[in-house]
Amino acid sequence: MAQKNNFQQFSIREYRPSDEHVIRSLFRDGIFEHVYPAFFRAMCHPDHVGIALSISMAGYVLGGSSYFQALLFGSAWAGLIYYCCHEIYEGYVLRRLSSDMADIQAHYLDNPDNALWVAEADVKGMSKVVGMVAVTGKRGGEDSDRFEDRNGSVLGGGSEFGQDVGDMGYGEMSHMVVLFPFRRRNLGSQLTGKALDFCKDRGFSRLVVDVSSPQTAAVSLYQKFGFVQTSSHRNTHNNRLFSKLARINVNQMEKSI
Repeated sequence: MAQKNNFQQFSIREYRPSDEHVIRSLFRDGIFEHVYPAFFRAMCHPDHVGIALSISMAGYVLGGSSYFQALLFGSAWAGLIYYCCHEIYEGYVLRRLSSDMADIQAHYLDNPDNALWVAEADVKGMSKVVGMVAVTGKRGGEDSDRFEDRNGSVLGGGSEFGQDVGDMGYGEMSHMVVLFPFRRRNLGSQLTGKALDFCKDRGFSRLVVDVSSPQTAAVSLYQKFGFVQTSSHRNTHNNRLFSKLARINVNQMEKSI
C-alpha cells in the first residue's frame, strides 16, 4: 500500500517490473552526481594544492616563463584527479548493474528478506518516480560481498562485529537516491524510515549502510536517525592509486533496532 507523508507530496511503494528502466537511470544519475563533489573535495586537500602549485611552477619554468604551460601542467594534474574520482564511482555503478540490479525481480522481489521501494510525486498531474531505497537482508552469519557506496560500496562479508547475536541477521541499506528538485522535503527521511520499519518487521538486529565521504548530506540524515560510524576504509575495488589520489573514504554506519 502506498505510504504518504504529512504534506501529501510523495507516495512510497514497492518496486514493480515496469519501473526497471527509470530505476536504473535514477540509480546511475544518483551515483555519478557524487563525482564533482569528490573531485572538488580532493583538489582542496592541502597535499593536492601543493602538488598542483609545484607542477604549475615546473611548467612555467620549463616553458620559458610561459603562463600557458603553467596552466597546462596544473590542469593535467586536476584532470588526473577527476579521472580517479570518476573511475571509482563508475566502477561501483558497473558492479551493481551486474549484480543485484541485473535481476531486480530475483534479488529483491523473490527474497522475503530483501526489498526495493520507489517514491512517487505528482508532477503536473502525472505520477513520477523521484526516489528509491533498497534493503538486502543477511541471516545467520551469511557471508557475501557488501557494496561500498556512496548511496553503497563493497566490503567483504558481514559486519565488523561478526555474526549477529542469536543469528537475528541484519539489513544492508543501499540505493538511497532522491532527485535533486525533491530534496529537503523530508523524502530521504521517509525512505530511511521505510527501510528501518522493514528491518524491524523481519526481526533484524540492526541496519547498516555504507556512505562515501563526499556524501555529507546523507551522513547528516543518518546521524539524525541515530546511525553511528563503525568503520572507514578506502577499499573501492579500483586501482589503489586511484583511491589514494581521489581521497574517497567509505564510511560504514549502522543503527541498532
